[in-house]
Amino acid sequence: MSPHRDSRPLDLAHHDDGPPVAGLLLAAGQGARLGTPKAVVEVEGERLVDRGVRLLEEGGCHPVVVVLGAAVVPVRKAVVARNSEWRSGMGSSLRVGLSAVPPEAVAVVVALVDQPDIQALAVRRLVEACRAGARIAVATYGGARRNPVLIAREHFDEVTSMAVGDVGARPFLEAHPELVTEVACDDAGDPADLDTPEDLERRLHS
Repeated sequence: MSPHRDSRPLDLAHHDDGPPVAGLLLAAGQGARLGTPKAVVEVEGERLVDRGVRLLEEGGCHPVVVVLGAAVVPVRKAVVARNSEWRSGMGSSLRVGLSAVPPEAVAVVVALVDQPDIQALAVRRLVEACRAGARIAVATYGGARRNPVLIAREHFDEVTSMAVGDVGARPFLEAHPELVTEVACDDAGDPADLDTPEDLERRLHS
C-alpha cells in the first residue's frame, strides 16, 4: 500500500489545539567524523542542542526531551535523558528517548541534533498531521523521506523493539508502510546533516 501524502496549507495560528505532542531530540552521539559531540557545536552563536530544542518547541511540541550521551550538558527548556549506551548507535537513544516521553503526550516528533536548517514549519506540519489522524508521519523533501518523524504513542513499544544499531525508526517504517503519512516539507528548510568538518565549514560560511 502506498503511503499517504499530505500537502495541505498550514495554519500556524492554532498550534496549541488538541492533546500534547512531545518533542524528542536525539543528541547523544560523539560526532566521530566531526571530531566533537554535535550537541555542543555552535552554529550562528547557538549550540546545536539548543537549536534543536527551539525547533521542536516553536513547532508546537511540549514537553521536549533531549537524549544526551557523549556530552552531557545543561539544556534549558527540556527534559534531559541520559543514554549510557550511546556508543551502540541511534537505536539506543531512540529507546531511551521514547521511554522518557511523559504519559500525557499522545505522540512524539523525533528530530536529530545534526540537522540545524530544518524549520519549525516542518515540525508544525507533522503535529497538524497527527491532529488530523496520522499515526506515523514523515517529513519529505523532494519526495525523499527525511526528518523529523512523528510517532503515535500506540507504536512506541514496537518502534522501541525494532530500534537497534544506528537505524532508529527505519525498520518500523519499512515494516508498516500502510501506517505512514508523508508530509511535504520542501519549503520548510534543508535536512542536510552536519557530519564532517567540511560540512560544518560549508554551513558556517553559507
